[in-house]
Amino acid sequence: MEENLANRSRAELETALRDSSRALQAMLATQLRSFDDHFQQLLNDSERALQDAFPGAFGELYAQNARAFRDLFSELRLYYRGANLHLEETLAEFWARLLERLFKQLHPQLLLPDDYLDCLGKQAEALRPFGEAPRELRLRATRAFVAARSFVQGLGVAGDVVRKVAQVPLGPECSRAVMKLVYCAHCLGVPGARPCPDYCRNVLKGCLANQADLDAEWRNLLDSMVLITDKFWGASGVESVIGGVHTWLAEAINSLQDNRDTLTAKVIQGCGNPKVDPQGPGPEEKQHRGKLTPRERPPSGTLEKLVSEAKAQLRDVQEFWISLPGTLCSEKMALSTASDDRCWNGMARGRYLPEVMGDGLANQINNPEVEVDITKPDMTIRQQIMQLKIMTNRLRSAYNGNDVDFQDASDDGSGSGSGDGCPDDLCSQKNSRKSSSSRTPLTHALPGLSEQEGQKTSAASYPQPPSFLLPLLLALALTVARPRWR
Repeated sequence: MEENLANRSRAELETALRDSSRALQAMLATQLRSFDDHFQQLLNDSERALQDAFPGAFGELYAQNARAFRDLFSELRLYYRGANLHLEETLAEFWARLLERLFKQLHPQLLLPDDYLDCLGKQAEALRPFGEAPRELRLRATRAFVAARSFVQGLGVAGDVVRKVAQVPLGPECSRAVMKLVYCAHCLGVPGARPCPDYCRNVLKGCLANQADLDAEWRNLLDSMVLITDKFWGASGVESVIGGVHTWLAEAINSLQDNRDTLTAKVIQGCGNPKVDPQGPGPEEKQHRGKLTPRERPPSGTLEKLVSEAKAQLRDVQEFWISLPGTLCSEKMALSTASDDRCWNGMARGRYLPEVMGDGLANQINNPEVEVDITKPDMTIRQQIMQLKIMTNRLRSAYNGNDVDFQDASDDGSGSGSGDGCPDDLCSQKNSRKSSSSRTPLTHALPGLSEQEGQKTSAASYPQPPSFLLPLLLALALTVARPRWR
């Protein structure tokens, strides 16, 4: 009977934990879908605006390069969804390809071999054929896309952590303590006595000691997510930039047309006078060359509403892990509402005297209800604490406009990490194309076994110290040779 009651107690508490976690997961998943849908809609609207306006304004200059524009938007989507792309390089490659194609279109009477186009590309930075548009788009898009995707990834990581922690099984000591809390009163002939509140809290603080250790990094993550929403507003904000990519593209083509003659003269000065194609058409006349001034779409108010709701909900769950024992006691354990001397204290009906323990594993060393080994933390939960730290660092870097995936000094060695939304097949295609931009994962940068063996081999040529000094020298060597995190 005792074994059956212990199993039943554990099952009931695990069910209660899953129920509490499920509600939190559902909230995070709903937020993730809402923001993800909105950010992708912004990019879709920008591409649609381009497809509607560019053919009439730019004629063949757009029609013959429509695929290049489609490819740019596809790569922007991949980057937002977590692909291992370097956004600045992606934009630089787009402008380089577009310049070559448009220059050839504007001068169909000229022979422009590859070496001449290479020279054109090398001159592009000094010539600035597209004006300030490429620089402005690069600066603003990097900050906006990094902020948007890191926020959505943060929601995904938070949900993953909750899901994985909810699957951590309860130990036998916890099962016995919960059985005593819930069922032992029946065996002692006082089935009507409900657990004392402080007694219940001590039991669940011991059972959920490892979960409470998530609190500090959980708060850091949520604070960082709330903070980065500041980057959603203004001229360089997420809504203005992601929803207005087409405006910088239009500005770039306008600038190229306005400065066509000056650009051609400078290219000839720097790269030489190209040959005329005897079979080519005459100099291209300036037709179908309208100027496009896209109207900026006023904010719809959708993002403001989403952010306001998210901030409120994230603040509400900041204390989720340390409040879990109290929440479960009050909602699931049918605590006594009687005076202190009439509740079940684990021994009889009466006052519960021990003090309530603090939160976290270290504070359970003297827990009177659950025997907790504070020297053996749960490794699954420790791994999730590390995931929270990694994601928080990504968000803090994103707040400063930095793409953490391409910083050598990053603490994150997990690639796109938990919670990224890039499909494996799409990301793998881009990873293969951009492998030169990818940084070496942190875990791969640690010295290998072969290096250690080489050190041992070289050390063998030196005289060996006395045996009683070996442990001390080994400890010193490990301290000095410990790998540095890059």
